[in-house]
Amino acid sequence: MPANKKQTSPKAASAASSVLRDGRTSAKSKTAAGSALAQTPSKKKK
Repeated sequence: MPANKKQTSPKAASAASSVLRDGRTSAKSKTAAGSALAQTPSKKKK
């Protein structure tokens, strides 16, 4: 199976982070936000 090369944009990652921090959002919203953040590029340098 080929690797998933899709990555979340910085703007979308910021929005997803806000959803996760907000206590008023639903569990489904938090699941989607977590999925988006899982696809963000790593900031670690090789």
